Amino acid sequence: MTAVPELVTLDPVVTAAVRATVPLSGLRDFFDASFGALGGAVAAQRLDIKGPAFGLYRGAGGDPLDVEVGFAVGGPVEPTGAVIASSLPGGRVARVIHFGGFDGLTSSWTELQAWIESQGLVPAAHRWEVYITQPSPDMNPDDLRTELNWPIVD
Repeated sequence: MTAVPELVTLDPVVTAAVRATVPLSGLRDFFDASFGALGGAVAAQRLDIKGPAFGLYRGAGGDPLDVEVGFAVGGPVEPTGAVIASSLPGGRVARVIHFGGFDGLTSSWTELQAWIESQGLVPAAHRWEVYITQPSPDMNPDDLRTELNWPIVD
């Protein structure tokens, strides 16, 4: 993590998402399948995507993970197939930008948790990543940017 964490206050955001409990070994396949399902549902419902893709993680982590993948959208979502209507929470959030490949995310999450606790704050049981840079097979992983967001328990 090369950026400095900050506290921000966010409004809740409506999302179109796919949620499942996924083993770590199946995470990449889950993301790929979810984005396929989301693309069809978003197009069919003519939803306006309001930002990059996200991955929301619930609970303490581990294997398997309770994960939700989706997009912020500008209107109500009609559940269809695997796609559900959901939201990203509002409130106080500790945020930092992770620079580099996904293999370094665990370390950045650990650093963000330490920063939260050093501020005398308590992290919530859920957190999410926003994939600022869309990954592609031929890109340099060092060029990836991922926003880490960890709500604070008030």
